[in-house]
Amino acid sequence: MEAAIPLSRESALALVHEFTASESLRRHMLAVEAALRAYACRFGEDELKWGIVGLLHDFDYERWPDPPDHPLRGAAILAERGYPADVIYAIKSHADYLPDCPRVSRLDKTLYACDELAGFITACAWVRPERLSGMQASSVKKKLKAKGFAASINRDDIARGAADLGVDLDEHIEFVIAALVPISGDLGLEPASPPA
Repeated sequence: MEAAIPLSRESALALVHEFTASESLRRHMLAVEAALRAYACRFGEDELKWGIVGLLHDFDYERWPDPPDHPLRGAAILAERGYPADVIYAIKSHADYLPDCPRVSRLDKTLYACDELAGFITACAWVRPERLSGMQASSVKKKLKAKGFAASINRDDIARGAADLGVDLDEHIEFVIAALVPISGDLGLEPASPPA
């Protein structure tokens, strides 16, 4: 077996651009990357590795959106390109429909906890003139109760993810919001300008 390649954000980002044309999907992966990097810092883990897991978790989704192709096709590509086994496993574990990939490590659990939540927070920001600025967990939780809002996002996954990670849901929401604020420009979530 070949040794794993040295991890590089630049090569991971190039892989995202190679396989993903959708700007919104790219932005989602950037958001999850930011959340995972923040949690890695909090937990004293490898920020680069955790960020790359967040950045690459959906890179194959646009080409192969149907289970189990996503994330198995991507996992095969990552293996061919020499990514470490724990990075590949964490990405596979974010899919509930792969029974042989339970979430075991803190990295696995953090990816799952941040994936849907990052998407939901982004959706919440889009309907606020201030976008992410000043967003509170209470407003996000209110939107979680509105089943018609961002209906494709699984609310149970958000709650289960926080519980599995062992974090309070309100604190988790606040933490992920704070992780996204510094990259709001990259996410297209700058506050709306007042009319001239």
